[in-house]
Amino acid sequence: MRNVPGVRAALDHLGLSRPSRNTDIDATGDYGVSLARLHGEDAHVGPLNPLENKRLRRIRLFGTTGAVLILIGSLGTGMMPVLQNPIVGMRVLSLPSRMFSTALTISIGGTMMLVLAWILLGRYAIGRYSVEVAENRSPARRMSRSQADRTLVMWIVPLLFAPPLLSKDVYSYLAQSAIGFRGMDPYTYSPMRGLGVDHPLSLSVPNLWKDTPAPYGPLFLWIGEHITWVTGENITAAIVLHRMVALFGVALIIWALPRLARRCGVSSVAALWLGALNPLLILHLVGGIHNEALMIGMMLVGVEWCFRAIYDSDSLWSPQRRLPSRAGWLLLAGCAVIAASAMVKVTSLLALGFVGVALARRWGGTLPALRNAPWRQWWSRSRQTVRALGGAALLTGAVAIGVVVAICVGTGLGFGWTSTTTTGGIVRSWMSMPTLLSVVAGRIGLWLGLGEQTQVILDVARPIGQLVAVVLVIRWLLAVLAGRIHPLGGLGIAMATVIFFFPFVQAWYLLWAIIPLAAWATTRWFRVGTVVISAIIAVVVMPTSSDTSPMVVVQGLSTGLLMTLVASIFFFIDHPTRRWWAARRRV
Repeated sequence: MRNVPGVRAALDHLGLSRPSRNTDIDATGDYGVSLARLHGEDAHVGPLNPLENKRLRRIRLFGTTGAVLILIGSLGTGMMPVLQNPIVGMRVLSLPSRMFSTALTISIGGTMMLVLAWILLGRYAIGRYSVEVAENRSPARRMSRSQADRTLVMWIVPLLFAPPLLSKDVYSYLAQSAIGFRGMDPYTYSPMRGLGVDHPLSLSVPNLWKDTPAPYGPLFLWIGEHITWVTGENITAAIVLHRMVALFGVALIIWALPRLARRCGVSSVAALWLGALNPLLILHLVGGIHNEALMIGMMLVGVEWCFRAIYDSDSLWSPQRRLPSRAGWLLLAGCAVIAASAMVKVTSLLALGFVGVALARRWGGTLPALRNAPWRQWWSRSRQTVRALGGAALLTGAVAIGVVVAICVGTGLGFGWTSTTTTGGIVRSWMSMPTLLSVVAGRIGLWLGLGEQTQVILDVARPIGQLVAVVLVIRWLLAVLAGRIHPLGGLGIAMATVIFFFPFVQAWYLLWAIIPLAAWATTRWFRVGTVVISAIIAVVVMPTSSDTSPMVVVQGLSTGLLMTLVASIFFFIDHPTRRWWAARRRV
C-alpha cells in the first residue's frame, strides 16, 4: 500500500508514516539521540559592565530582604518543637507566633521576593530569557564566580537563624538518632516505641512518622547519634548541628558543581545559579534541614573524583608496584564516596552505574551494532564491551559492597535499612505520577459508586511505575555507553526518571535531577522549564498546617504578592513605576 504512488507522500504530510528502517550492519540503536540535544557548549564571556553590576547588587539585596522576611515570618510559621520552644516568653520574638496570618503573609512575601530575585538574577547567569536563552546562545557578559558566591551567602545566612522551615523531618532525625544512641535498632523501633509517647523528641515528630522506623541510611543515623551524644535532649542545639551538616552538604555541592560544569563545557556560574542558588535548595535543604544536601553533595564529589581519574590520560594502574596509580586511587576514592552517600539515602547509588559505564568506555566498551548483524557475529561484536562492562561492574561493585558493609558493621546499625526504605510510601504525594494517577482513579471510582479502591490501585500502579523507571534508566545507560550523552547528563536524566515514577515525591526531591543537570543541560527547554517548576514549587509549598483556613491562605498569597510588587519599586532602578514617576517629574 505504501508503494502506491502518492500514498507515501500523503502519509508523510499527515505525519503517519514511519521513517525508512536503517539496514546498515554497523548501525546502533537511537538511544539518547533526542536527549543529547539538551546539551550545548557555553562560551566564555566577559564580566558585567558598571550598570549591570549596579542592577545585580539591587537584585541581590532584594533577595536578601526576602530571606530576612522569611526569617521573621518563620518565628510564627516555622516548625517549632512542641517542647523547648526557644522563643516562648520573649515579647518581641514570640510576636509572630501570636499573629499567624501576619506571619504567613510575611513568609509568603519573603519567598516570592527570593524567587523573583533568583529569576531576575538569571539574566546575569544565562542571559535574557527572550533573547539569549530563547536562541540557545551564551550571553555577552556574565556575573563572576565571586559575585555568585557572595549572593548565595547573603541569601543563606538569614535562614541559618530560622527554625526548621516547611517540614518537620528534622525532628524525626533527632528521635531516630536518639534511639540508636540508646543502643536500640532505629530500623525496628519507631520514635513512639523507642523513646515513649511523652518523650520531648517524640512529641515533635509528625503523627505520620511517630510509629514508623527510620528509612535513612546508617551513615546518616551514625552522624545523628554523635549529635545526640553532644546535645543530649537539647532540641535547639541538635537542630543547629543538623543544619551544620546540611550546610556541609551544600558546601560540597558548591565545590563539585562548577568543576563538573567545566568538564561538560558549561558555564560554572550558570550551573551554580540553576543548581546552588535555586530557591528549592535554599528553602528546603538549608531552611528545611534535609539530608538530601549531604547525599547530593557527597554524590557529586564522588562523581567529580571518578571523572577526574577516568578522563585523565594517566594510567589507572601502576605496573611497577602492582597497585593503583594516583588516578586509580582517586577513582576508588570517588566510588567509595558515592557508596557512602548511598548510606545517607540509597538513591545516590544510581551514580555508580553511570560512573561504571564511563569507566567501561575508557576500557574500550561501546554500544555494539547488533540490530542488523547476523547473530553469529553478536559475540565478536560485543566481546570487548562485555569485558569492559564486566570489569567496571566488578570494580565499582566491589568498592560499593566493601563500603556499605564497612559502614553497616562499623556503625553497629546493621542492614535493617534495606527493609525500611519504602516506609515513605504511606505518603500520597501529588508530585508522584503513579500516586497522582492512582488517587485520581480512586476518586473517579468513588464517584461512580465502585467503592474505595485507591489503595488497591496504588499497589498495582506503583510497581508498574518502578518497572518502567528501571527500563528507562537502562536505556539512558545504553545512551551513555554509545557516547551520545555525557555520564553526568545521563545521571541527571535517570534521576529525573526515578523522580517521575517514584512512589512518593517531596519538593526537594526535584534537586536530585536539577543539580546534576544544571552542569550539563543548556537548552532553553530545560533551563526555562526548571525555572518555572522551581519557582512554582517554591511558592506552592507553604508553611501551613492541614487545619489552616483556605481564606487565610488566599489572603496570605494576595497580600504577599502585593508586598512583593510594592517592594520591587524601591529596589529596581528600571522599574516601570519609577520610570513613569521620573517622566512626570520632567514634565
